[in-house]
Amino acid sequence: MTTATAVVTDTGSGGTLISTQRRNFVFLAVVLGMLLAALDQTIVATALATIVAHLGDAGHQSWMVTSYLLASTIVTALVGKLGDLVGRKRVFQAAVVFFVVGSILCGLAQSMAMLVAARALQGVGGGAITVTATALIGEVVPLRERGRYQGILGAVFGVTTVVGPLLGGYFTDYLTWRWAFWINVPISVVVILVAAAAIPALTAGAKPAIEYAGIVAVGVGAAALTLATSCGGTVYPWVSVPIVGLFTLAAAALGVFV
Repeated sequence: MTTATAVVTDTGSGGTLISTQRRNFVFLAVVLGMLLAALDQTIVATALATIVAHLGDAGHQSWMVTSYLLASTIVTALVGKLGDLVGRKRVFQAAVVFFVVGSILCGLAQSMAMLVAARALQGVGGGAITVTATALIGEVVPLRERGRYQGILGAVFGVTTVVGPLLGGYFTDYLTWRWAFWINVPISVVVILVAAAAIPALTAGAKPAIEYAGIVAVGVGAAALTLATSCGGTVYPWVSVPIVGLFTLAAAALGVFV
């Protein structure tokens, strides 16, 4: 596996100068990574009832989705800056590792609490994958070709909305609901290996200043908004103290950031 550092940038077209073959391998890693993150948001839907019947604790089933979304939303506020500091290759690989570890733990879960916690770990990886994958396209694909590559990434999300529920139903009916999570493992291994070999380790320039207050504000605001929209109308009425309080907190936190 190559570890060469790429430092040359195509200043005219906006993209690191690498061979077309290598760029295609980078894109393969990005597409498979996005497939993991997108598929995991839809594959659980058809397996949810079976999971609850097996693990019990139906009162917390909504947290299977909420914990993933919450962790994914919070990490989104952090990953962009982290990629600027340590390099997006490292962040992307770490994100896939978080995701696959979370997937394994989801498949091994013996209680709803363990499953919810493992889903949060998946969310950390999934959110980081989504943000970093988009940034990687900007780093290695020339500007004039970027629209085509981003269009393919968008199509991945469209495909997973159809394939995800079908796979979840198939695994539940013919294998076990745990395969809805274990299916991520072999794909993740391929992504990690391809990313290690193909993604250039770009040399960092000047270290950007970290605005800790802004990161905290965005994280708190995004988390409050996610909780409000996830719990509103289900756990609590829309016009209730917890939901109104969360919306107020989100507005205040995001207002501070702006």
